[in-house]
Amino acid sequence: MLDQKDVQNKALKVQREMQAKLGVQGRDLDHALRRAGRRLPRGVYKQAATLSKAAFYARNPKMARRLEGDSVQTAYDAVMAHLDSIDVVEDRKDRVLGIAGTIAFNLLFVMVAFIFYLWWRGYI
Repeated sequence: MLDQKDVQNKALKVQREMQAKLGVQGRDLDHALRRAGRRLPRGVYKQAATLSKAAFYARNPKMARRLEGDSVQTAYDAVMAHLDSIDVVEDRKDRVLGIAGTIAFNLLFVMVAFIFYLWWRGYI
């Protein structure tokens, strides 16, 4: 049987890990999940939603009886495994390299277009 504090602690840990790894903030896990959006894979998002629903149910003693400990623990383990596999430094580096590649391509395109314009007008 799950205790209310166990479920709340798991939800809080997932929320803090999402803030550390994905940079999303929210007043609770459900809000943080909505802000994370597509940054989480669909399966992990569903598991996190299960954990969020369990945290909501755990607040009410009658609803807390509906919780299944195995499903909550499985959801917690799956979400934490995915969040632990995220490398923040690598993601930041990929983002910077993507932006640099886009800028380099655009500059190259503009230079080629300018040279073509000069050739077309007969200056070259």
